[in-house]
Amino acid sequence: MTTVRREPLADQAAELLLERIRSGEWALGEKLPGETTLAPQLGVGRSTIREAIRQLAGRGVLATRQGAGVFVIALDAPGDWTQKVGRADIRAVIEARGAIEVEAAALAAARRSPAELRALKRALEAREARRERIDEHVDTDAAFHRAIVAAAHNPILLEMFDSFTPRSREAMIAMLRRRGDHGSDADHATHHRLYDAIAAGDPAVAAAITRDHLASLAAGLPLA
Repeated sequence: MTTVRREPLADQAAELLLERIRSGEWALGEKLPGETTLAPQLGVGRSTIREAIRQLAGRGVLATRQGAGVFVIALDAPGDWTQKVGRADIRAVIEARGAIEVEAAALAAARRSPAELRALKRALEAREARRERIDEHVDTDAAFHRAIVAAAHNPILLEMFDSFTPRSREAMIAMLRRRGDHGSDADHATHHRLYDAIAAGDPAVAAAITRDHLASLAAGLPLA
């Protein structure tokens, strides 16, 4: 059993507990052993275990239920999500974007307000006008797709999209530089059709266009 070896003890104990949760030692919803069991396993005192549990509770991993004990409510710290995305390869990012953006496009077609539709049109026009530089093209493209996710009126989808943006931006710029081309008329026409589907209130077409667009991006990636 790995034990704590350096200061600060509570921080180290929290990370060791989190590693054990990630490894599947305790399932979602399962109760943790008591302090008297965990303390000797980690080689620390009960007060250190209590502080480690407080830390993980604050990070949304554990919850203390009065009179019942400490339970696992997440299998990883939500705050670590951005780090995971940052380490992901571009294919994984594009596939995950598909899971978010296909649904968001359908929801946006059903829910967008007139003001959101005007904002989306402005984002589309900016995307078309700033196609010369790769970084500007990638940024205006991300702004257009973010406007769609915002129009879906689902804050969780929007937060997930935003978490992917830095890694997606970095990878898309690198990919387009390798290709040597970006911002083609055909690509922009695809985005215009997506706007038209959302403006027309057609969730099925908006979702299909988004799905096909992201699939084409993934298909253009080099084989691993």
